[in-house]
Amino acid sequence: MAYDPTSTEGLAAHASERLAMNTRGLFTSDLSVNEYLCVEKAGFDPVGLVVGSSIYHTGYQFQNIRRNEELTVLSQAMYQARDLAMTRMEEEADQIGADGIVGVRLDVGRYEWGPDMTEFIAIGTAVRHKEGKLHRAPNGRPFTSDLSGQDFWTLMQTGKRPVGMVMGNCVYHVAHRGVMQTMKQAGKNVELEQYTQALYDARELAMERMQSEAEQIGDGVLGIVEVKLHENSHGWGSHVIEFFALGTAVVPNEHAADQQLPEITPVLDIND
Repeated sequence: MAYDPTSTEGLAAHASERLAMNTRGLFTSDLSVNEYLCVEKAGFDPVGLVVGSSIYHTGYQFQNIRRNEELTVLSQAMYQARDLAMTRMEEEADQIGADGIVGVRLDVGRYEWGPDMTEFIAIGTAVRHKEGKLHRAPNGRPFTSDLSGQDFWTLMQTGKRPVGMVMGNCVYHVAHRGVMQTMKQAGKNVELEQYTQALYDARELAMERMQSEAEQIGDGVLGIVEVKLHENSHGWGSHVIEFFALGTAVVPNEHAADQQLPEITPVLDIND
């Protein structure tokens, strides 16, 4: 979806009314109290909870049960729907003059309206730098990050800053084993190479696409932190699975002069 910072097309009817309350000094946030403190210590004020949503119908694609292959129709649908939700969340952040969004989470929901309909939701807390220093991505979009408030503060202490969440996905069909093959392998310790190669290929495609997104942000991107690789069948059946790679791309923080790394203090968690 093409990004238009002034666009409100696709936003909920009452979204502008809700966001107008944030511009009058009332902020909303899904940050915990500890996260709120860390965001403040990093030099940012929360300005509002921002949301993007897209309910998407996924098309049909023929599957050859004897072949390992990507189901490109489903891959594109899952990617485009998430991109729509992310873009609308970013446009909400623009409406309230935010520099970026922290603590972003991407959720997938299904309803009883139909097996081929899925809602994709992007939600996070929009923040603005206290001193008005611009921290947006090189392309002018608000930065996005799935880092917690604590991790966001820690990253800023290293002289780096987030510029955008990057993602890649692959919906893959894993071929069925033949009857003769199953019988030959029954009772044996043996690698199922067909399955191994299928899942290996699918994960690599998702990771490669995530890295490609990071490269498209600009030459200044140093890397991707907090990478997570999710696996889900989304109800398509036992032999169809989506691999979804998600992380936060980072760049040097031009506002941090001669940044000194803080000392690392070991902490023993007694909650578990």
